[in-house]
Amino acid sequence: MMMRGGRSLVSSPPAFSNDASKLLVCTSNTVSVFSTATGFQITSLEGHTALVTSVLVVPPSSPAAKVLCYCWTASLDGTIRYWDFSVPELMKTVDIRVPIFSMVIPSFLDVTAEDKGKHEDLFAYVFIKDTKETQDKSKSSRRQIRKCNLSKSCLVGRLILGETKKPEVLTVSPSGKFFGICNKCKLHIWKVPDQGSEHAAVRKITLHHTKKITVITFHPTQRIIAAGDVTGRILTWRGFGNRAFAGSNGIENQKLINVQEDKPGVRDNDDADSCSTWHWHSAEVNVLSFSSDGTYLYSGGKEGVLVVWQLDTGKKKFLPRIGSPLLYFIDSPDPTLSSISCADNQIHLLKMPSMGILKTISGIKAPCCYPVKYEGWGNGIAFDQTAGLVALRTENYCIQFYSLFDDHGISEVQVCERNHQPGDDVTVMVTAVALSVDGSLMSTSEVKLAEEGIGGLVCLKFWQARSRNKEFSLSTIVYEPHRDAGISAVTFHPSCNMVVSSSFGGDFKVWRCNSDISQNDQMCQNFSWTCHAVGSYKKKPMTAAVFSADGSVLAVAAETLITLWNPYKNVLLAVLGETLTPIVNLSFIGKSDNLVAASCGSNPQLSIWSMSKLSLSWSYKLRIEAVASALDLSSFAALALLPESSNETPFKGRDGVILLYNATDPVPTAIWSVRKAKGGALGFLQVNPSSVEEISIDGKTPEVLLAYMNGDHEYVVFDPYCKDAHEARLSQKKGPSSLELKGQGRQYGYASIYGELPELDKKRPETPWVPSFPSERPWETIFSGSSHNLPPLTKLCSAFLESLLEKRAAAVE
Repeated sequence: MMMRGGRSLVSSPPAFSNDASKLLVCTSNTVSVFSTATGFQITSLEGHTALVTSVLVVPPSSPAAKVLCYCWTASLDGTIRYWDFSVPELMKTVDIRVPIFSMVIPSFLDVTAEDKGKHEDLFAYVFIKDTKETQDKSKSSRRQIRKCNLSKSCLVGRLILGETKKPEVLTVSPSGKFFGICNKCKLHIWKVPDQGSEHAAVRKITLHHTKKITVITFHPTQRIIAAGDVTGRILTWRGFGNRAFAGSNGIENQKLINVQEDKPGVRDNDDADSCSTWHWHSAEVNVLSFSSDGTYLYSGGKEGVLVVWQLDTGKKKFLPRIGSPLLYFIDSPDPTLSSISCADNQIHLLKMPSMGILKTISGIKAPCCYPVKYEGWGNGIAFDQTAGLVALRTENYCIQFYSLFDDHGISEVQVCERNHQPGDDVTVMVTAVALSVDGSLMSTSEVKLAEEGIGGLVCLKFWQARSRNKEFSLSTIVYEPHRDAGISAVTFHPSCNMVVSSSFGGDFKVWRCNSDISQNDQMCQNFSWTCHAVGSYKKKPMTAAVFSADGSVLAVAAETLITLWNPYKNVLLAVLGETLTPIVNLSFIGKSDNLVAASCGSNPQLSIWSMSKLSLSWSYKLRIEAVASALDLSSFAALALLPESSNETPFKGRDGVILLYNATDPVPTAIWSVRKAKGGALGFLQVNPSSVEEISIDGKTPEVLLAYMNGDHEYVVFDPYCKDAHEARLSQKKGPSSLELKGQGRQYGYASIYGELPELDKKRPETPWVPSFPSERPWETIFSGSSHNLPPLTKLCSAFLESLLEKRAAAVE
């Protein structure tokens, strides 16, 4: 049993069902069917073995046929498939054996054809890879537009309508009489021949522009075509093809036309009556679509704003701040419903014509692309093991909570209070996110990048969940928790409200909540965190930190050393041997007395350390991207990157492996090869008793599940101890043996070394708590917030002068 999710919802344009109650979305090698009423997935069409590039719903032949649910799909696996997506059921497969990048079926839309229904053959126009490319590798790669007979399951002869170097998107007119593509600065338009002849000539015209064209669209009733370019301009040609498509001898008559005929805006001798230009977008236009009645033209691009143009007057109105670059705008058969797909992997269902957002189909957002990256930062992914959720950083300064079992977004937490505009320079980076074991608390760290060496700032924030839907509120913010040093790791204590943050500046800090408040306590409002202790070891950078399963031991990596601490008393217990390169990841292996460490650099290493012997048990020279340990088991999983020069057959096309180990056995109990391992993450998930029936395997309930998320945030959840798990690739041994450590009983962590700890004196006086900690340089943060909330000048001056006096006093001491 394997659950997959996190796939892109915006790789290709979606399609509405005939009654507008469903939305068909291309998701990797499947088509997911969503309800437009709820926004949740209903079913999926599975059968393609590569990326699905097109989905086309068969229109009804009569109003009563709107309930029928048939569609055609095309894929890079070289097949075109016909489905009944109400069941769902595969009805037919057409294998043309070459990758298909785009497909249109014009006859679906041509309701004016007199001979419609008289001819059995159904034709599609496909954008495919050159069929001769594999035979003659000396020729440069080409992409071809071909005609395909779906009824006979083959391409039509050797007819090639056009060729390009790169695959383009085929666009068909709403009338079904024309289709076209944009190729560099040219716009190619073909007139669809009558259905009667399979080998009828397909006439073509070309319109020219001075800039690269990015998107085109046809008017629903008139011979008008609109195109957007890379500079943000929108061009509208009226009366295209009036000469070439006029009749059988239109091509010959075209030569007799007077070139000096008045055709405003039309370049050279292009076959169009006029060409007008509009310009509002500051970047390339990605979205262009006419309204169903042809009165309005919708446009969008990188700005994340949908512009509505009145075709006759050029007047415009806006749907602003969608928050991400726009990719596709699709009308539905219901004139009051449309969809808009965005680059942040979300599809918004819009109520027309007011353009209000009705529902949002949310996928996992794309990983952040930061201009600066340190190996100690990690991948910014945290798993909620008890709820089956994952928390990820997003480009709009948020933390997104996503359900791995439901494959659906839960909520977003705005970490940085600032307006995000697509394309803006990155000024703030969320470097770390950590969750408590029960998922009720969260901590994040962020870095404000210095501008020309001025203004850099590090913040540590603590959050508390206010509901089961992961709606977090900020409880404490600490400016410069480690002076001006960056935070390398943040980790929660497994059983109490304690957090440890480590820094590259050479210290770690233990943070305590003002009181240990249970999750169900209704009075858990307005509490904050204070620094409980500070530790360091020989001023070495602290690069990783983790608590043992019972919380009695805190392990902190001091660059190449592992230091063990009593987190309650802040006492150094032991120091483990040195690794060759700095350690970036630490993890206690469940309730065993073993610790796994991963180091990076020129000599990467995966090493296992015994807490009872305080020595190295075994190690491998592996470049580890992520490590995960099960809470109640003595096993762990590691995601290792394969060398780029690896060309071994079992790993062909894959760049990483997941290794499942028992803590005391250096031989992995299972191995799976994976793709896009760089930036990936691993996490063990506990099985929730409330969902036992939902995720049971062959009537048996797994103890834990393993989740792997790749660098593109696509994930798979499976039972690593199931024999069928080898389906994910490579090899699986008979099963990990259940090894019990002799002499340890139920003791682990600190207790296995030094015995039980005495109970803490709960009557000791508590340190007064405050809602936040100011920065040592308050003038850098005092201007944060709205302009009408700025403090008075007297407060600004006093804060600045006091900071100077404090520094001078410290220097005298």
